[in-house]
Amino acid sequence: MQFTSEPRLDDGVLERPFALDEIPGFLWTPASASRPAPLILLGPPPLGLGRAYPRLAARARNAAAQGFATATLELPGSGDRPRRPAAEQARAGLRRALEAGEPVSDEIIDALVLPLVEEAVPEWRAALDALLPLPGIGGPAGYSGGVISIGIRLAVVEPRIAAAALFAGSLVPRALFEEARRVTVPLHVLLQWDDEGNDRQAALDLFDAFGSEEKSLHANMGGHTGVPRFADDAALAFFGRHLPSSSAGV
Repeated sequence: MQFTSEPRLDDGVLERPFALDEIPGFLWTPASASRPAPLILLGPPPLGLGRAYPRLAARARNAAAQGFATATLELPGSGDRPRRPAAEQARAGLRRALEAGEPVSDEIIDALVLPLVEEAVPEWRAALDALLPLPGIGGPAGYSGGVISIGIRLAVVEPRIAAAALFAGSLVPRALFEEARRVTVPLHVLLQWDDEGNDRQAALDLFDAFGSEEKSLHANMGGHTGVPRFADDAALAFFGRHLPSSSAGV
């Protein structure tokens, strides 16, 4: 991992852009801390970090104020990373189905999501390898937001993920429903009740499938982009209960 700069934001948060094997990312750490800051991985939307940066940075600064370090990583096929032709084709099929008011087929969902999960999850695990040994960073880690299928797979295969706050706002292949039954870490699931691009019943079925003994569903009125600010605060309070060495929620 190579850091490219270390600017201090106006609230003192240290923002460090980095490259992990040429994959862009950001690490944000609190202005000051008397003990290692628990790490939360911020899953980005598949828009590219450039477009998603304002929202991610706001979440990171809010987390830093509660004593957390946060990091994010550019998804495969997003930003300046090489395009994935099969995913572009699947995305075009998704647009056609939505514009026609037709159901999105399992074939489109699988082609769009499964290769992304297969490529992204090893990259997130490599990011943990590089980030957790850094001075001032504590583990285990949490995962927050992003493509929910990536969060499901990470929670299953990565023992360093101790808790996850997932956003039920993306299409999920049937195979990931089966993986969800193997998730055991504490879960905080956010659902936008009127999300125009997300099947509400499918999101409820996925929540029911999760195998975690501790799981909570937080539903808010509004569409995909109408997540209220207090939803971020609730997620941080959840991590404050489940990630060690945090001052959050105290």
